[in-house]
Amino acid sequence: MTVHRPGRPLAPFVHGIWCWSDDLPDARERRLPTGEMQLVVNLAEDELRWYDGPDLDRPGRTHGAGLCSALSGPVGIDTAEQRHVLGVSFRPGGTLPFFGPPADALVEPVIGLDALWGRAGRQVRERLLEQPDPAAMLVEMERILLEQVVRPLRPDRGLTAAVLALDRGRPVHRVVDLVGTTPSTLARRFRHGIGLGPKPFARVRRLQRMLGACGPGVDWAELAVRHGFFDQAHLIHDFRDLTGLTPTAYAPRSRTEPNHVPG
Repeated sequence: MTVHRPGRPLAPFVHGIWCWSDDLPDARERRLPTGEMQLVVNLAEDELRWYDGPDLDRPGRTHGAGLCSALSGPVGIDTAEQRHVLGVSFRPGGTLPFFGPPADALVEPVIGLDALWGRAGRQVRERLLEQPDPAAMLVEMERILLEQVVRPLRPDRGLTAAVLALDRGRPVHRVVDLVGTTPSTLARRFRHGIGLGPKPFARVRRLQRMLGACGPGVDWAELAVRHGFFDQAHLIHDFRDLTGLTPTAYAPRSRTEPNHVPG
């Protein structure tokens, strides 16, 4: 994988821009929620496919460039589409400067860039494929983002502080006091900027912290205590609700790809 870490003014909004190539077999995977959005471009073919619904069997598709929403549950994806992919990993709340609709209006698992950016969105894939190598593609993607700025590139400091606090496991009511607001205002800011309310976001981020500790021989009762669950049954219920899997059935593609679960 080739990764580009953008400098200012994009760094407060974007973790990284990356390009991935691998000869993956045709298969279905379960992508777990992260609380963040990604822009994804399928460089191998001009289509993105996904599967949602309770059993991840309801197909959806759009052109080869799209925005993956922040969800509180899993979505099914096709590994064939991951053979040659470019992506932008946004920080929580990081999409607001680049897209007209607020995050809580982006409710589909994937929204085609043509629906968000019009003709410019339809041309993103073509512009990337015109570049001579992956490094040039990453630079071109940074240029495209800067061309699509629709709001000032000023981070919401209160939202950023709230995200950091929830990432550290602080309860929502304490985060409300930390940023000096009311529960309803914090909830509105989270939905507008991130697409999830503070409590669903906190649950998803706790899941992400847990995934780093999952593996053979894990003590689930100890893990439950460490991450603030009432007991092991509470952990199992939350894990299943967010992933569609029991903790013991969780078997990621690799340790470095904890959010991609084959099957």
